[in-house]
Amino acid sequence: MEIRDITLDLVGNSSVEFFPEDYSGAWTLRESVSRKGFGLHTGKESEVTLLPSNKFGFYFSSLDDLGPPLRLEPSQVVNSQLCTTLDLGSKKLFTVEHLLAAMAGCGLTHARILVSGNEIPLLDGSSIEWVKAIKEAGMIKLNSSFNRSLVLTDPLTIYRGSSFITAMPSDSFKLIGIIDFPYPVIGQQMFSIELTPRSFVKEIAPARTFGFKDQIESLIEKGLIKGGNLKNSLVCDGKSWLNPPLRFKDEPVRHKLLDLIGDLALVGLPKAQVLVYRGSHALHVELADSLSKACSFKQFCLD
Repeated sequence: MEIRDITLDLVGNSSVEFFPEDYSGAWTLRESVSRKGFGLHTGKESEVTLLPSNKFGFYFSSLDDLGPPLRLEPSQVVNSQLCTTLDLGSKKLFTVEHLLAAMAGCGLTHARILVSGNEIPLLDGSSIEWVKAIKEAGMIKLNSSFNRSLVLTDPLTIYRGSSFITAMPSDSFKLIGIIDFPYPVIGQQMFSIELTPRSFVKEIAPARTFGFKDQIESLIEKGLIKGGNLKNSLVCDGKSWLNPPLRFKDEPVRHKLLDLIGDLALVGLPKAQVLVYRGSHALHVELADSLSKACSFKQFCLD
């Protein structure tokens, strides 16, 4: 199945032209939209409502706390396994990366997230269901608002063991992802893309999370993946996938880039070329934090 057909099947019959052409504008939702589902690790049901906002950034509110909305940022990330977890004072919120990837990837710059529960629903294991929710709500360009463009002026590189991530100045947001697994069905994969909202929806958003049969028992013993199953996660036994077909022949590396986009959404998508080798949430968030300190924010009026 071609990528074009996958997008039509998962998003609907209308084309990706619904989404902005690039990341130059300021966008919010036309109206609110909600989704319910079960968390990957807690296995508990939660509900997320996305709401319009006139404030730049993504803001979190909890149904359990009547305090003011809290803007999301890299400093809130705490150590966790297999997902990005935020310490938001009154609660910890698990597995935020797929939702944030959809929001930033589709071009949203102003939005509020209202959550019941402690984990974002996994849905189908990718970002495409969140993309469909955003499309359902509609997007509005904020012509009278200001937008901030995150511009990298000098190269930076971060190493964690045998993994690394490097960012170079660029006139757009470009990604190169490389993974290397000892499982033959995955092996070495590389994928590169000049990201726009439309290319995100077509080529990144449908890519699902994946795991390995020989690790399942250990993860369950640690209290993880209580909500994981063959409908929301790709699982391989080394030589083959237990639940084919894949949406892309290189779906694992595309999903790794999806995770990167979600983690960078905590600071904003930069004008940079980013190459990541054997990425992890910890590595991604370290880059996000470094970008917030190393980049200049160019603010401009969109009138």
